Amino acid sequence: MATRKRSGSGSKRHLKEKVVQIYESFFRGEDLTTDNPTFWDEFFLLKPKIPQLEAEIHKLSVEQLLNMKESINLLVTQCIEMLGQEHHIRLVYALQTLSALIITMYQRVIQDSNLNVKVVLIGTENADTKMQKLFEHCSTILSGDVPDSLKSMVIKLLLVIATGMDNIDDNPLVEYLMLNSLFEPLIQLLCTSTERQQHGYDVVMLLMFLVNYKKEESANPYIVKLSILDDELALNGYGQVITAALNDFVMSTFGGMQGGSGGGGWLSSLTSMVGGIFLTSDDTQPVVRGQRNSGGEEGMLLALYEAAHLNRNFMTTLAHSSAAASSAPPSPPATLPPHQNPPNLSQIQALDNEQPTNLLVTFFQYCSIVMADTRSEASINKCSLCFITLTCIVEEQFANSIMHDQNLTFKVQLYRLPMRHRKIVPEEPPSQPLASTLIDLLVEFTMCHLLKKFPGDLYSLCLGVLVRLLSYQKRARVRLARDWRPLWAALIALLKFLVANDTALLRRHNIFQMAQQVVNIFNIFITFGDTFLPTPASYDQLYYELIRMHQVFDNLFYMALRYSTGDGEFKAEALRLANCLVNVRAIIQHFTPKIDSWLALQNLSTPTEDQILEVVRKNYDSLILKLQEGLEGYERYSERRHRELVAREARAAAAAARAHGPRLHAAASAAACALSHYSAIA
Repeated sequence: MATRKRSGSGSKRHLKEKVVQIYESFFRGEDLTTDNPTFWDEFFLLKPKIPQLEAEIHKLSVEQLLNMKESINLLVTQCIEMLGQEHHIRLVYALQTLSALIITMYQRVIQDSNLNVKVVLIGTENADTKMQKLFEHCSTILSGDVPDSLKSMVIKLLLVIATGMDNIDDNPLVEYLMLNSLFEPLIQLLCTSTERQQHGYDVVMLLMFLVNYKKEESANPYIVKLSILDDELALNGYGQVITAALNDFVMSTFGGMQGGSGGGGWLSSLTSMVGGIFLTSDDTQPVVRGQRNSGGEEGMLLALYEAAHLNRNFMTTLAHSSAAASSAPPSPPATLPPHQNPPNLSQIQALDNEQPTNLLVTFFQYCSIVMADTRSEASINKCSLCFITLTCIVEEQFANSIMHDQNLTFKVQLYRLPMRHRKIVPEEPPSQPLASTLIDLLVEFTMCHLLKKFPGDLYSLCLGVLVRLLSYQKRARVRLARDWRPLWAALIALLKFLVANDTALLRRHNIFQMAQQVVNIFNIFITFGDTFLPTPASYDQLYYELIRMHQVFDNLFYMALRYSTGDGEFKAEALRLANCLVNVRAIIQHFTPKIDSWLALQNLSTPTEDQILEVVRKNYDSLILKLQEGLEGYERYSERRHRELVAREARAAAAAARAHGPRLHAAASAAACALSHYSAIA
């Protein structure tokens, strides 16, 4: 083995490994096969030195790289050829080398956009044939009876290709994944608990990226196949992977929140135990916790959106319940540090591993955390994606029937944002249908973001979800047993905020359109409330709230009148808002004088709620309302309006995958496992 002197040392010598010498010679442009026809067979028996290989490529200038492209093409071609070998060492080392080459070339392309990664790696001659052969080998390995670590290496190679560039549409290598679809072998890995545990997270992330390739321009086979997938095992596996990833995020947030509220170390230790077993019954182990990375739940959110948007069959997996593991954690006293009292039982409810759960439960909890933060563009994007995913879900008949099933109830701990005007008191959440939990989630969002920096687009999405939910209840005549007053109070608070800040808000938002959305929701309750409110008393309470808060509606009407009589750009919208207030104003104008008359007759100045309700009940007969049609109608969700948002989130997920995933290290670990497996067999 050759040696060279270390700089500054005349006596010490630094040994250089043979494979490193080969890298140096190769990237100097030397032909190493002239005197050695078996060079490649020998080369792929040498353990790759990835840092040195990367360093040699990074040393080259753009011009040198382009001059070296034929040699690099040859190296890539030989790596692909070795993937068809039965010699396991060559196969593993070829995968490692190919992954390193592709990663490093993508890094160079990011530095210099003039480089064409396709030309440098595979050239222009027979490029289709080379890539077809590569993906055929990948398919064979993914479908074959080979070690999981080898499959993991292939999936990580595919992820390297899919996430090489922030904008997947600009990635020339992904086109070959469209021409040579790997959907079937990938989706099969989600069908068994063992393979799902090993590969589920990476497979779902990979499918999510591939589904987002050139959605507008071409027939993407991954979109088509995901939209018609009806394999229940695969769909449940896909859902379980997402549930586990989102649940990690939820558990860490609730653990940190409750730990800060007095539980301290006890709750931290409890969280670390429960987090690992919250969703892992013997037959339901989606993925290993250690495989997931910080920030990875964003990619999972996008994967959930794609499935909910594309595949109606996926709605069945939303309710696929997973009981917690049968093995309970140690009893709390055994985990307590000295001199520390256990928190009360209501705090533990959020982490209670005895509660059955499903993807909807976890997703609602996740949404409650995400929707608490609208300070940055990134958080607003994530919040928007949550809302459009909820929109897709509440448009589906089957999902609605699950959420409104009175026999399918859950105790769901939603995150509540600490605010000045309220103190968060830990309490056990009620056991209720998921539709009721979703309404609680929408109420919480509505009340928490009436800020100077008003997220108007998010409020429009939030109101859209609510309209779809009420539309289903009216259509199916479902009576949800809940107290509706918090929702009405939140909607009235939103109207009050819009009126009080109209001048500032109109610079950025069409508040008349939003106010009309809110008033139409009240019109749905007024016109159809008798078909879906739980009791006649609930309908009475609606009228009581409208009368009690009449000043808000009066001010809203006067604002609409003011803008509709002027010559501003919002004249038409203001007029429509004034017109849709007709029934609310009729109720206020009908009952107010009757209540005043009754109070004068009784010589009362401060009546009770029950006394007002009694007056309301006695005067329904003489109330005349205008029949309004189409209140519960809505335009079905279309991705066209949100395509830029989805593309932004896909780019962010790709950047996060590169930043959080040390891919060469992961590939090296998988390679070591694969070699260890084959050594054991030998």
